[in-house]
Amino acid sequence: MPDAQEGLFAAVDALLEEAAGTLPPPGERVRLREAGSLTQAQVAKALRVRRETVADWEAARKEPRPPKRAAYIRLLEGLAARHPVPPPASEVHPAPSAASSSVAEPAEGVAAPVAPSRPRRAVEPSQAPHRPAGRTTGTTAVAKKDAPKRPTKAAPKRPAPVPADVDPRFGNGPLGVLDGDGSLYCVGGLVLDCPATTLPALVEWTLAEAKLGAPRLHKSGKDSDPLIVLTAGAAELLGLPDTLEDRRGLRLPEDHKAVKQLTKADWKLTRRGFGPWARIYRSADGGRRRCVQLAVLPWGALDARSWGDTGQLPPAEVAAVLGTYATRVLTPRGSTAVCGLELMSALRPPTRAVRDETTGSWVSGPLPGSLTEPVDPAPPEAPMEHPVVAARYPRFHERTPEEALDEEAYDWFRPLTDEECTQGYTHAVGIDVNMAFAAAANRLNVGLGPATHVRAPAFDPKLPGSWLVDLSHLDLDPRLPSPFTPRGDRPEGPAWYSTSTVAYALELGARVRPVEAYVRHEHGAYLDPWYARLRDAYLETMADLGVTTGMSDEEFLAAMAHHKDADAGRAAVLSAVKSTVKGGIGKLRERPQSARHPYGEGWPALQRPTWSPHIRAELIGKARTNMHRKMTKLASVGRYPVAVLSDCAVYVSRGPSPLDFLPYTPEGKPLPGGFRLGVNPGMVKHEGTQDFLWLASMIEDEQLNPARHIKGTDAVADGE
Repeated sequence: MPDAQEGLFAAVDALLEEAAGTLPPPGERVRLREAGSLTQAQVAKALRVRRETVADWEAARKEPRPPKRAAYIRLLEGLAARHPVPPPASEVHPAPSAASSSVAEPAEGVAAPVAPSRPRRAVEPSQAPHRPAGRTTGTTAVAKKDAPKRPTKAAPKRPAPVPADVDPRFGNGPLGVLDGDGSLYCVGGLVLDCPATTLPALVEWTLAEAKLGAPRLHKSGKDSDPLIVLTAGAAELLGLPDTLEDRRGLRLPEDHKAVKQLTKADWKLTRRGFGPWARIYRSADGGRRRCVQLAVLPWGALDARSWGDTGQLPPAEVAAVLGTYATRVLTPRGSTAVCGLELMSALRPPTRAVRDETTGSWVSGPLPGSLTEPVDPAPPEAPMEHPVVAARYPRFHERTPEEALDEEAYDWFRPLTDEECTQGYTHAVGIDVNMAFAAAANRLNVGLGPATHVRAPAFDPKLPGSWLVDLSHLDLDPRLPSPFTPRGDRPEGPAWYSTSTVAYALELGARVRPVEAYVRHEHGAYLDPWYARLRDAYLETMADLGVTTGMSDEEFLAAMAHHKDADAGRAAVLSAVKSTVKGGIGKLRERPQSARHPYGEGWPALQRPTWSPHIRAELIGKARTNMHRKMTKLASVGRYPVAVLSDCAVYVSRGPSPLDFLPYTPEGKPLPGGFRLGVNPGMVKHEGTQDFLWLASMIEDEQLNPARHIKGTDAVADGE
């Protein structure tokens, strides 16, 4: 009986612990700790937990459990009593004292000192930004001698408090767009006054006062560094040229005045130097990163193929576009291809903090499930310039399918049949798979470590790798492309394939007897979080443009016909998200960037853990076989494609719409397993329509792939 009573008392005590109080929002937890000048380590020591546990509590990844919960709430309540939330911005306060507006000392060698920061101006996000009289336009540089005087400002007001769910370190958002008059346009319509007139001063001010940046996407990752985007006016103000004379290297010469200023002030540049995307940094100080990313708009930092006309927009609109991308994907760090690769590492960092059992100190160790270190590819997976290929073959040797893995996207078309020419078809209609390569990454099992070479292995569909196998015996319908070659031709003998492709051959009934293989016993779904974040960014942006899930086929087609006209800024974000997918996948097998690269020598990309051509091959093979599986399903009801380019398929039709040829069940549902109209990744949209005579001429007379031109333009030239 006493034992039972003690158990009841323990249960009641646990309930009392749970009812001890309510935890404030995550951002407020951080604010209170920092207001009390406490570190996470100090809090962890007092509460007898690990520092990482406190970090998880502050980010709301975990919630404290009794009895720690009550103690943690007690600490926060005590800090809140001493450091209440600042009053709202609407309350007018006296002008700051002389002590609060003292000028910070300039860094050694800085030509112009950093003046005290001027108050920020809040602009309603729903309204067009108000530009005071005398301001420059977003893309027009103003000569310094003709620059208008700054308008007189009213007495400053205390900035509004940072929302509780926002990290106070980054209260002004991930980035800002600097114009030539010193206005820094941030996310949400906020405008800061930047006093810097030199690059070193700009970097110092950004790190000390701007409150720009973004929290890490993984607890073992790194926070995103602040991004400053320079308009043409800002570039001129900071002493940068209108254009880069070095069109090959795309960087300023090392003896340029701006570079010398940075060097003199003890700032460093990465190996790519000062180009359209420049990273300026110093070594970390006590674990705190000191790095600022610059993007120079007049130098083409925002490629029109990915960002449309974003680089020509007014600064506030540039900030809105890049801010949306930063919030949904990550803060831009270069081209969208670079961002795609960086996102992989941000979501699955290569290392984490682990305790050294010998010394008891925390050291860096590999993070399970991530790409943790650079590894050499298997010989058939490597591009021809790679050292492992150069060691096997002479320089101009053309490798055969038995020597090289060739997992690429489709580029196939066929002659029209007599039936297709006589059955009254009037149109050629193209359909395109939404985010096809991202969809292929979903739940894709890929290798995470070095390859092991084996002879005459039994094929294992759960083991990522490259397999030398003969699939030429498989007899498929000639009206469909072969799923085993990018050109859609039937294989002529043994060839190298990724696991995804060989597994599909088994699905089609092939005899699979590998001659040899390079397999990876360490594997996992590395790309899953990458896919999930890009999928969500894509769907959220499409919803902004009026295209949502759950639409009927007719509603979807109508919305897609004009979705890019709804909002040019959101359309630019959509283009950038899609380019991030394709560019990131391409970076997995990045080849030498210099035309003078010595054959057989390594290049910088090989030093990245994410240089993984086998992952790219696995993913593209999966996307191609997914495409073939759906085309085969349509073929079962008499619908055959006449052309395929990557994720676009062209069919003959008696009408101009996909609804005129896509098959449906008697219940009015899309054919199971076939192409289905909709916005989700893996579903299809209308790509374009041409008349039947155009199709016949393109195939018979010009010998060109109709899928490449079905929209009326060159899809490859357009970046598709």
